[in-house]
Amino acid sequence: MQVIDYKCPNCGSGMVYDSESGMLSCHSCGRQDNIETLPDPLASVNPTFAGDEAQEYHCNSCGAVILTEAETAATTCSFCGSGVVLGDRLTGKLAPAQVIPFAISKEEAMTTFRKWCRNGLLTPKGFMTADRIKGITGIYVPFWLYDLNNQIEVRAKATKVKSYTRGDYHITETSHFDVYRNIRLNYVKVPIDAAAKMNDELMDKLEPFPYNQLKSFKTPYLAGYIAEKYSYTDKELFPRVKEKISSYIDAYIQSTMSGYSSVNYTNKQIDTRSVRADYVLLPVWVVHYDYNKLEHTFAMNGQTGKVVGKPPISKAKVTAWFAGISGISLLSLKLISWSMGGGFW
Repeated sequence: MQVIDYKCPNCGSGMVYDSESGMLSCHSCGRQDNIETLPDPLASVNPTFAGDEAQEYHCNSCGAVILTEAETAATTCSFCGSGVVLGDRLTGKLAPAQVIPFAISKEEAMTTFRKWCRNGLLTPKGFMTADRIKGITGIYVPFWLYDLNNQIEVRAKATKVKSYTRGDYHITETSHFDVYRNIRLNYVKVPIDAAAKMNDELMDKLEPFPYNQLKSFKTPYLAGYIAEKYSYTDKELFPRVKEKISSYIDAYIQSTMSGYSSVNYTNKQIDTRSVRADYVLLPVWVVHYDYNKLEHTFAMNGQTGKVVGKPPISKAKVTAWFAGISGISLLSLKLISWSMGGGFW
């Protein structure tokens, strides 16, 4: 079992990935190394990890035992704080093709989250201070990026209704059409998170990720962060990606049949095929927030700073908000009534 860490050649301290500079950095002496020029220690590793149970590793810095869950591919040593990468969990079929590195530091993530909390107009006052953060963790979440080809055939009955007046007659003409569409529709880089422990709804709402920032995978990007390996293969998640794009396909079909008064489908066949599926790691800050003796989990896009999650709602603020809306509506009705010379009671 291979444990990979990065020691500073100058002072021997642990080096981690720095989101601001994009370099492998030593916080002790300030040394920075270009990740793209570093040799990849996984290049000579043979894939041996079974991947179905917890494993015991030893920290190269202090020798402490690192006991991880089966899904963990990178972590930090609980004793000395060194960032470690579990090399045998990132080889063979478990090797990511690409990674989007973190662009937002932990300090920036905290600031962004506090600002987001203050924008919650209907959240309790105590929540808006954002002073109950129990923990914030940078995690590289495994995703499959699908390129999909859709062959679509649609048959429908459609009508066009035209009304006009001729003399004393109001005439309505209805024309009937048989509609046929043969569509080839392609989607690229459709993301589906592949970690069982991550909330699918939160991960979906974190989109979009800037895929122009995808880089070929190298282990130094993981140094100092947590990383998960995928729990589900691309074939296992294929039904979910088909469901995800179904609404977009329906919207596109409808756009090709505009101009009709009514459209009723008589036959719709959609053949979706996966052209390719790339295993990638995407950056996510996970925030655990303690409020009113309950823990709330939020997620932040590690590149864009977008925050998603369900904050608590203040019943008093909601009541006041509805009361305000009702008051405005009542005042508007009075003004309209007075402008028409009447009264409103």
